[in-house]
Amino acid sequence: MKAENNCIVIFGASGDLTHRKLIPALYNLYKIGRLSENFSVLGVARTELSNEKFREKMRSALIEHEKADGDELNNFCSHLYYQAVNTSDAADYVKLIPRLDELHDKYKTCGNTLYYLSTPPSLYGVIPECLAAHGLNTEEFGWKRIIVEKPFGYDMKTAKELDVQIHRFFDEHQIYRIDHYLGKETVQNLLVLRFSNGLFEPLWNRNYIDYIEITGAEELGVEQRGGYYDGSGAMRDMFQNHLLQVLAMVAMEPPAIINADSMRDEVAKVLYCLHPLEPNDLQHNLVLGQYAATQLNGERVKGYLEEKGVPPDSNTETYMALRCKIDNWRWAGVPFYVRTGKRLAARVTEVVIHFKKTPHPVFSQEAPENKLILRIQPDEGISMRFGLKKPGAGFEAKEVSMDFRYSDLNGASLLTAYERLLLDAMKGDATLFARTDAVHACWKFVQPILDYKANGGRVYEYEAGSWGPVEADKLIAQHGRVWRKPSGQMKKKV
Repeated sequence: MKAENNCIVIFGASGDLTHRKLIPALYNLYKIGRLSENFSVLGVARTELSNEKFREKMRSALIEHEKADGDELNNFCSHLYYQAVNTSDAADYVKLIPRLDELHDKYKTCGNTLYYLSTPPSLYGVIPECLAAHGLNTEEFGWKRIIVEKPFGYDMKTAKELDVQIHRFFDEHQIYRIDHYLGKETVQNLLVLRFSNGLFEPLWNRNYIDYIEITGAEELGVEQRGGYYDGSGAMRDMFQNHLLQVLAMVAMEPPAIINADSMRDEVAKVLYCLHPLEPNDLQHNLVLGQYAATQLNGERVKGYLEEKGVPPDSNTETYMALRCKIDNWRWAGVPFYVRTGKRLAARVTEVVIHFKKTPHPVFSQEAPENKLILRIQPDEGISMRFGLKKPGAGFEAKEVSMDFRYSDLNGASLLTAYERLLLDAMKGDATLFARTDAVHACWKFVQPILDYKANGGRVYEYEAGSWGPVEADKLIAQHGRVWRKPSGQMKKKV
């Protein structure tokens, strides 16, 4: 189904996200016919640019990132426009009125407008107020929707303040808080895997599952984002949003119907069931780390404190591992181990469901562990690990696997996360966007960790290229378990 005729207004159009992710996503949607023939993109930023200059910059980005060329590229770029606006000055937004009127008229959009805030978080509350000052938020003439990038707040207090600010000018049904992890195919497929298969749903509970691991690991350091990252850290950058949302998708109850409200009701419920972190949890079930310089593959790799923009005495965590629990009927007693970090041994995001061992006194001794591995990136897919008899005499078991990768599907056209989420926002489908109650639940759970850190919580060093601090291994080992050490690629078909 195609999106309706609409105008996409990108605030922060001169920034990195626009030319690396947003414009390529819109171009690919255009290529496969998912955009209406009548659409326009209006880039907005402080920089003075003509339409032609903006198109030239975006054309170069598409050639670089998408290897685009020919008439298709030229036709797409003809839909791109630009308007310089001081985004902090409400009076300057008057310039948008004639530009939008012109584009709505030319492309017969009926006033439908999608605002994308690809800006610093300091403008998330400012831009909605400035739009409202000129009536650009009202839905008397077409729908108006606003996409807000993470981070949605800096802590519980600022998240609530930002929520109040935006809700003064936009209703909840107009607000789309984007988390690109939720646009990934495997995350969405979690729901189909669980709820459409009689093989899995009866086992998806405390009776059959021993524990669950969620890993979001990156090989790279902070690169050129040291200044931004130092004010964020692993807790705010990855855990509070991406990984808690993935956890909710793993643990949620089946929705009554497949629509945005019903799905997000279940996500919010499970987030509110997270067991509150107490002082004992912060002391014994939490590990924070920071990568240190080391030799890797014959080359010296810088430590976090040597990165550009990072203060030499920074205590910001680049790694965190947490053992947490969910207080409900389905998950009582099942620990969730969540970890994320930079400069780790591989780039991989995955969920591992560890099933309980068979109770049979003979076969349980040698049987391999049953695992279901849901790979979110870099190569999206699913792997099931179980035991079979080794050839020959006796009943010795060995681990075998059944693997599925989306890249193995012939002729499959998978949308990237930004393509999927942009298309959903244009269609008015908020299923994969965070709702305000879920955002509050995440901050409520994370706030004790932020307070612990602010009050001198210890941050351990770990070598770049490792799997994190040894203290994280001790965290999981105290319960007789070990972290899985995944490679960057799932097993390929033979």
